[in-house]
Amino acid sequence: MVFNSDVFLLAFLPLVYLLFWTARTKQLRYVLLTTAGYLFYGWWDWRFCLLLLFSSLLSFAAGLAIAASPSKREARYWMIGAVSVDLGLLVFFKYFNFFAGSLRAAWPNVPLPVLEVALPVGISFYTFHTISYVVDVYAGRVRATRNLWEYLTYVNLFFQLVAGPIVRFRQIEDDLDHIDGPPHPDWTARGIAVFVVGLLKKVLIADHLATIVDPILKQPHWSFLEAWTAALGYAGQLYFDFSGYSDMALGLGLLFGLRIPQNFDSPYRAAGIQDFWHRWHISLSTWLRDYLYIPLGGSQRGTYRTQFNLLLTMLLGGLWHGANWTFVIWGAYHGLLLIIDRTGSGVFLKWPRAVYQLQTFLLVAIGWVLFRSDNLPMAGRWLQAMFQLDTIGTLAPRAAAWMAVAAAWVLLVPETWAIKFPTRLRWAPVYAAGMMLAYYYINGTESVFLYFQF
Repeated sequence: MVFNSDVFLLAFLPLVYLLFWTARTKQLRYVLLTTAGYLFYGWWDWRFCLLLLFSSLLSFAAGLAIAASPSKREARYWMIGAVSVDLGLLVFFKYFNFFAGSLRAAWPNVPLPVLEVALPVGISFYTFHTISYVVDVYAGRVRATRNLWEYLTYVNLFFQLVAGPIVRFRQIEDDLDHIDGPPHPDWTARGIAVFVVGLLKKVLIADHLATIVDPILKQPHWSFLEAWTAALGYAGQLYFDFSGYSDMALGLGLLFGLRIPQNFDSPYRAAGIQDFWHRWHISLSTWLRDYLYIPLGGSQRGTYRTQFNLLLTMLLGGLWHGANWTFVIWGAYHGLLLIIDRTGSGVFLKWPRAVYQLQTFLLVAIGWVLFRSDNLPMAGRWLQAMFQLDTIGTLAPRAAAWMAVAAAWVLLVPETWAIKFPTRLRWAPVYAAGMMLAYYYINGTESVFLYFQF
């Protein structure tokens, strides 16, 4: 089930919303949201719900065991055990085929079992939820909840279960504790507005850019302009698709009385790669910072150790996105860019800001070529076409028009969470018109969000 589908917009969401606000007690609302989460997740394959439930119960029990441990040492054992199992499940389901295939290619005579391991939707996201909870309980940043339904609600929120944002328990703990309150009129109106804008980003811009990018990339060879059109078009498609999903998640959260943290902050206006990662997929970049980079030592152990920590963090961040060497190299690419950006920040900051921003965007767009490519040979051909002028080609007017629309939005429109949406009743027709426009562009299609694959 996806947000831009008839079954979600016309049946699932209205029914869950009505039942939620009809329920009077906190426990009933927990049960309802948990059930809705499993129905939403099980729409793809109900068997994956068992894995989700196991991971949730494991981390819940580990949290209680850590809280009840008589010593820090024993608590540490529980924390390491739970995190190891969660990571083990993630590695098996997401990376077994990748590692096995790589080993067979390198050493054909090594006997390895042949398994067809299916990738559960959203496993990277909910695994990071459960890991952050266990680690935070161990570190004393959050108290272990004793209400199983509250915890299941946190892990299984249908509006951010399969593609984020990555929400930490402490970020919504207070809202979960007060979930039995009445609807907040301002939150409801704002939630509808934010959801509509996110839906428009997805179906009006991202999906139209996809119809430009995908046909180009199906060709065996590309001209100079085709290669750049695909690279810049994909940069726009990915941003509007993923930020649109994040907006919808934030809006849906407000409809149910939960404040989901922002996930984007105008990343293509960033000046420098460090600034870019402060603005792009914020929930992931801060998770990697707090649970990987800082525990490795961060920037507190000298220049070379800092550079190593940055490179390793980004390598693992790249691998988190997918089981493909393209993601590993994309992560290494951004790790090196971060090192260069930190080292030369004194020089770069003397440049005109517009030049620094343009440089940053072009470097990011080049990186997206690796991110989008099916394999390394494809990435090599694509990058080669972008930097050779043998065949210039032409830019289709339709492609130019949609890319101009995307660029204007990126440069002129603030992020959705920063817009002060009017909440008075007279604005209801405006939001309804936006919803109808977005629904018109859906036109019976149910295009999957790009980050569902992660």
